Amino acid sequence: MTIARRLVSEGLGTAFLLAVVVGSGIMAERLAGGNVALALLANAIATGAGLIALILMFGTISGAHFNPVVTLSEAWQKNMPGAEVLPYILVQILGAFAGVAAAHVMFQDPVFFASEHIRTGTSQWWSEFVATFGLIAVIIGCSRSRPAVTPFAVAAYITAAYWFTSSTSFANPAVTLARAATNTFAGIRPIDAPGFIIAQLLGAAMATLIFCWLYPAPPKDATVGGTVAPSDFAPH
Repeated sequence: MTIARRLVSEGLGTAFLLAVVVGSGIMAERLAGGNVALALLANAIATGAGLIALILMFGTISGAHFNPVVTLSEAWQKNMPGAEVLPYILVQILGAFAGVAAAHVMFQDPVFFASEHIRTGTSQWWSEFVATFGLIAVIIGCSRSRPAVTPFAVAAYITAAYWFTSSTSFANPAVTLARAATNTFAGIRPIDAPGFIIAQLLGAAMATLIFCWLYPAPPKDATVGGTVAPSDFAPH
C-alpha cells in the first residue's frame, strides 16, 4: 500500500470521526431538550457505531489510527516506519479540523468557532490519562491476541469511556485540538487542550510499555495495530 493511499485514508477517517463526534453532539443537544444524560448517551452511541464502521473501512489501508497517540505507539512497536509518523499526525490533525468544519456546515453553524466549554482540573486530566491508557491497552491486547475483534473492542471501549470518565474520554490529541474549534456539546476550551494532550501522551506511553510486556510481539506476518500487518508497510 502506497504512502499516499495511507495518508488519504488517515485524513478521511479522522475527518469522518470528528464529523460523527461533533455532528452527533449537535444533534443530540438539539433533540434532548436540555437532558444532558440523554445527549451524552446519543453522542456516545453514535461515536461507537461510527468507529466500528471507520476502522473496518480504513483499517486494511492505513491501520485506521485516526489518533496521534495510536500512531506513536505503533511506531514505538516498530509496526510502521518512523519516517511516516509526522505525516500521519499531520493528516490526522488536518482531517480532524475538516471533520469539525463539515459537521458545522451540516448544522448551519460557523465553520470554526472557539469553544467555551470548560474542561480542566486534575480529575479531568486523570480521566484522560486513564481513557488513553485503556484505549492503547485494548488496541495492543486485542490486536496481538484476537485481531478480528479489535474494531469492535475499540468502539466498545470508547463508548463505555464516554460514561466512566469525567472528561467523556477524548483520548486523542487530534480530536482534542479540533474540538477546541467547536463551541458545541463536544467542545473544549482552547486553553484547556494542552492539559488533555499531555495526559493522553503519558497514558499512551505507559500503556505501550506495560501491554507490550504483557503481550509479547507477534511474528512478523501476524496482524497487529488493529488490522494491518507489518509487511503492509514495506516499501513497494
